[in-house]
Amino acid sequence: MKHRIVVLGAGYAGVYVAGNLARRLSPADTEITVVNAVPYFVERLRLHQLAAGREIEAQKLADVFAGTGIRLRVARVTAVDPERQVVAVADADGGGELGYDTLVYALGSHGDVEGVPGVAEHAFDIAGRPSALRLRERLDSLGRRGEGGSVLVVGDGLTGIETATEIAESRPGLSVALVARGELGARLSAGARGHLRQACDRLGIAVLEHTSVEAVEATRVLCADGTALASDVTVWTAGFAVSPIGAAGGLEVTENGRIVVDRIMRSVSHPNVYAVGDSAYAIGDNGRPLPMSCASAGYTGGQAIHAIVGRLTGRKIAKTKLVYTYNHISLGRRDAIWQMVDDEGQAKPTYVGGWKAVRIKSGILKASLWANSHPTFGLPKRKRRLAAAPDVSAEKVVA
Repeated sequence: MKHRIVVLGAGYAGVYVAGNLARRLSPADTEITVVNAVPYFVERLRLHQLAAGREIEAQKLADVFAGTGIRLRVARVTAVDPERQVVAVADADGGGELGYDTLVYALGSHGDVEGVPGVAEHAFDIAGRPSALRLRERLDSLGRRGEGGSVLVVGDGLTGIETATEIAESRPGLSVALVARGELGARLSAGARGHLRQACDRLGIAVLEHTSVEAVEATRVLCADGTALASDVTVWTAGFAVSPIGAAGGLEVTENGRIVVDRIMRSVSHPNVYAVGDSAYAIGDNGRPLPMSCASAGYTGGQAIHAIVGRLTGRKIAKTKLVYTYNHISLGRRDAIWQMVDDEGQAKPTYVGGWKAVRIKSGILKASLWANSHPTFGLPKRKRRLAAAPDVSAEKVVA
């Protein structure tokens, strides 16, 4: 009987892991199934652009996995039972259960809309393609009205900054404001903060610093200091959350539901479950938890690939880097910031801004899309066969 590998989620981490496992393991011994709620790959790094009005094609996962031997199951994951080693799914046909021998949990994250009253009912988020398109339609309706309108972006993290600047540049008829809990760009170097402020001034973005939102209503936002901010469209980017499925299934998780993993991305409670990307609570080489990011998806995914291949084929497991080295922030279509960070996760004094940073980020976006569109590029002629008795303990790790 073949060893069944099931990958939950086909975002950056899930596609990367599934494609590399298909490239390295013999199909005579293994079968790989990817479960994803939608039939297309979501370029999450560009959802703010989609919401603002750019045309971004959604790649079909059937095309992405064509010729790889990977099975695609378009279904929503409803439960994980690591004791029985099954996953429950729901689809148009009613769903069912999938058994696995090795599980890769890559369900990612979504906008955290539960913590503040009114956010779920009245605010928009851009954590998924459908929600980004809903925001786009709302912005279009303001444009059709011909009377302008106000857009309030809550959250000054990377997503909030990119969303506010993209909308302000793409839709100059709208009034855009950005609400920051603390100082705008607090995690950036002094020079990069100055560059960011100049970009906001150039685009006409009103920045409200040291402002905490307590409630969202249909046409306004209520702040902790009693201020009410008028808003035709409120975009919520103040935090992300993960699916509760891992916790409900009995996997060891953090308070916010991220699956606790060891150095090789293996669940500390269930050794045949691996978590990657935003779903994983992984400690980086600097002793700090890796942040939710596309970069972390690559590093955690790469380590999981080495661990699974090593365990199944009886080889030593290579130890890959788990680092976070930079932030790249789009500021509309013609400006950006490239901020390097040190081993402690703090911004380095120097940064790259302007058109050069735009070219760097454009290259990263194109490279990541190409890599996910060709998950088994460089397919070897000889693939590794499984060991007679795969080592579940997988303690043979080499630097």
